[in-house]
Amino acid sequence: MSRSLVLGIAAMALVVVVSNILVQFLFGNWLTWGAFTYPFAFLVTDLMNRLYGPRKAARVVAAGFAVGVVCSLVGTTIVGEFAPLVSLRVAIGSGVAFLCAQLLDIGLFNRFRDGAWWRAPLVSTIFGSIVDTGLFFMIAFSASLSWIAPGVDVAWANEPLPLLGAGPVVPLWISLAVADFTVKLAIALIALIPFRVLALRLTVVR
Repeated sequence: MSRSLVLGIAAMALVVVVSNILVQFLFGNWLTWGAFTYPFAFLVTDLMNRLYGPRKAARVVAAGFAVGVVCSLVGTTIVGEFAPLVSLRVAIGSGVAFLCAQLLDIGLFNRFRDGAWWRAPLVSTIFGSIVDTGLFFMIAFSASLSWIAPGVDVAWANEPLPLLGAGPVVPLWISLAVADFTVKLAIALIALIPFRVLALRLTVVR
């Protein structure tokens, strides 16, 4: 196994662990600090895809998924002031969203890999982020999916409030999802710079 691939697996594991920790801390009214670190999972996946192709990129994703599952399981056993640090619905939503979004990212990146250098990472990350955000917030907080874990209280997330404090009245979790996706979109654009630089440098040393 090459050094770059090992570093990719380590980077993915680091992003997942850090994001699982930071998601517990709020940044303003609509975001957690984890929203700023998790999108870099797409950068890691896309770099591995560019360097090694979809199969090895999928191995990196599998490693990240395994780490995420362990973190979520540990979180469900640690009880905070009122409840476990990670609810069962959040754990399920996190795992499903990560796996589906990252595999979609791999497929789309491979589809556009022969075009302009920026097209594959940008398209794959944007659509992967849409799937990730939609699946996670629906599974974790939507009242319509309460059958997933009937014992988990998500009433707070379904409180009707103006969208991001100023728009039409919607359940709170939709505002959280919109804010989260906005951050993902911004980071997808910013991450094109390190993607280009690292892809060129790692191509030389791998």
